[in-house]
Amino acid sequence: MDHSTPDPARLRRSYEGARLREQAVPAEPLTLFAAWFADVAAADLPEPNAMVLATATADGVPDARTVLLKGYGAAGFEFFTNYTSAKGRELDANPRAALVFPWHAVRRQVRVTGRVERLSREESADYFRTRPYGSRIGAWTSEHQSGVIPDDAYLADRYAELEARWPAPAEGDDADAVPLPDFWGGYRVVPAAVEFWQGRPNRLHDRLRYEREGEAGEEHSWRMVRLSP
Repeated sequence: MDHSTPDPARLRRSYEGARLREQAVPAEPLTLFAAWFADVAAADLPEPNAMVLATATADGVPDARTVLLKGYGAAGFEFFTNYTSAKGRELDANPRAALVFPWHAVRRQVRVTGRVERLSREESADYFRTRPYGSRIGAWTSEHQSGVIPDDAYLADRYAELEARWPAPAEGDDADAVPLPDFWGGYRVVPAAVEFWQGRPNRLHDRLRYEREGEAGEEHSWRMVRLSP
């Protein structure tokens, strides 16, 4: 190996985080997630809502990418994308996913697994109106997301074409200046399990996993277990 290139096998850091103990955490995982998310936002980390979304094809070929969390609550974790993208097609064929929130700077990580459902057209439209004008035009520009395009000029030309079709109002609210595409909307990951990972010295990390008891949509409770690091 070139000595000017860092050797990943020699990159080490001791994690000095607070303990994560069963008696000190809430009974519901979303309550703990909200507290941790507030900590990350307060720490002024870049893109605190970035999360790795892992999907798989119908025959089990895995895929992963980073997306942005745009909502969360007792029902689950929400994000928005193009339905015809690779992830959209995979979720249509295999509506299950995993999420990872890699908050390395604060020595924490959250992992989520569960089924995935589409948000309603109304929910997607409500969010789409909150996006900046350029981002709404951008959603239309990338209509064939994950598809092959000839070059970067293709996107610039397509963006200009759509901008001319739906120009931003010079003044006032432009929330409805660009319509919601039929091929674009939101998904919700309904958690079956949520794991909280807290880095600790000597790789003796704390790992607490909440497991849903009861079927989704029914009355349920959460069972908590501690995992070996």
